[in-house]
Amino acid sequence: MTDLADPGLYANGIPQAVFADLRALPGLHRNRGPDDFWSVTRLADLVEVSRDTTTYSSEVGHIQIYDIDPDALDARASMIDLDPPVHTVLRRLVSSAFTPRHVQGYRQAIRDRVVDCLDRFEAAGGGDWVSTVAAPIPIGVICDLMGVPEDDHDYMIELSDHLVAGTSSEPLSPDAYGNTTELRLLPFNSPAAHGISEYARQLGEKRRADPTGDLISKLIAADVDGERLTDAQFTNFFRLMIFAGNETTRSAMAHLALHLTEFPDEFDRVRDDRTLLDTAAEEVIRYSSPILYFRRTATRDVELGGSSIAAGDKVVMWYASANFDDATFDAPLRFDVGRPKQPANVAFGGGGAHFCLGASLARLELEILIDEIVQRGLRFELTDQPTYVDSNFVNGIEYLSVRIL
Repeated sequence: MTDLADPGLYANGIPQAVFADLRALPGLHRNRGPDDFWSVTRLADLVEVSRDTTTYSSEVGHIQIYDIDPDALDARASMIDLDPPVHTVLRRLVSSAFTPRHVQGYRQAIRDRVVDCLDRFEAAGGGDWVSTVAAPIPIGVICDLMGVPEDDHDYMIELSDHLVAGTSSEPLSPDAYGNTTELRLLPFNSPAAHGISEYARQLGEKRRADPTGDLISKLIAADVDGERLTDAQFTNFFRLMIFAGNETTRSAMAHLALHLTEFPDEFDRVRDDRTLLDTAAEEVIRYSSPILYFRRTATRDVELGGSSIAAGDKVVMWYASANFDDATFDAPLRFDVGRPKQPANVAFGGGGAHFCLGASLARLELEILIDEIVQRGLRFELTDQPTYVDSNFVNGIEYLSVRIL
């Protein structure tokens, strides 16, 4: 049976046939490769896991497939690695900045960034869609919210790239970015995590001395049960926001260019009927499924999807499979910009405590990008095959050469 933990399986995107076979099994599939875990591939089962943080823990074990040592768990822990009630307290520190109502206030700033990137891309007649459009828009938006200066945005892209897989064929040196920490203690075992933490510390010191209205200033001044965030909590928070606010939206935007070349008639529908913008953005998110999976660990013996799971077992939620579950979605392999928003896809999680904090922001960014593309009547053609990120975790694209027709 195919090892779902093998990054090579995702070298050309989501392996639809493999996941279809697993969804058809009478119970859950147990992956018995080098990593032993249960695969949750059907949407209903995934939602059940997502909403039960008592039985399926983010805090016990690790949120990725591979295991890490207990001291590494403590060193790496950010909001996403914790269960309620601690997770709930930390989430409240930033949740107000990401409510659907609050996010609408960023609309003009997002459109300005989209217009600038598309102007440059259109003037050049095309080029690498990722570096010109998909990467700078989301990192620009999240950095603006955090208070990261414009001159440092490219550096944040570089660091985020190295976290998931790197943009070079050669791995980073363990001491890259001045790292002196054991790699096993760093997220993704990458010295880029150290680079982000060091940057966060320096920016945090500036905001402590001269606070502004940005999110960094709010985190520096945040009160958690009468105490300020520790240095580790603050830097881990910053790293999570930069990665989650950038990488997932960037991946969806990268895939958008593929969808534009594969399904041009669907985007003609949006051009002719702008009421389809929100469902079109949602379909891009579903179809791209930027995060392939998250792992939980069972805290007790439990029955799930017809299989008996033991306490301590790894349970991996494959969003990239559940989003194409034909028991939930009509003709799931069809790209349909008018697909109803209910039933909802699980690209941002299956609900519960860990539902993606930035979902509303990502949707708005994609909606504005699609709107500007169809307004301009842009049509694309690939000039080369996409280069996917070498990862079993992020369904990302490193390079995508596109020509404007």
